[in-house]
Amino acid sequence: MQIFINDQTQEVSARTLAELLEGLGVAHEAAIAAAVNGQVVPRSQWAQHSLQEGAQVLVIRAAQGG
Repeated sequence: MQIFINDQTQEVSARTLAELLEGLGVAHEAAIAAAVNGQVVPRSQWAQHSLQEGAQVLVIRAAQGG
């Protein structure tokens, strides 16, 4: 299915947000947040959150600043 990840179109086979983030190699990083269609999805719900064709996924990596 085709979805948008950080405003870039990608063809993915992931059915859930957890599968997608695992495929991107970021699922186990502590400082990752994800939103689908403008709604933040808590980490505890990643495995249950289904993705649909055309979904807009935003993956954010927190960075320390100063």
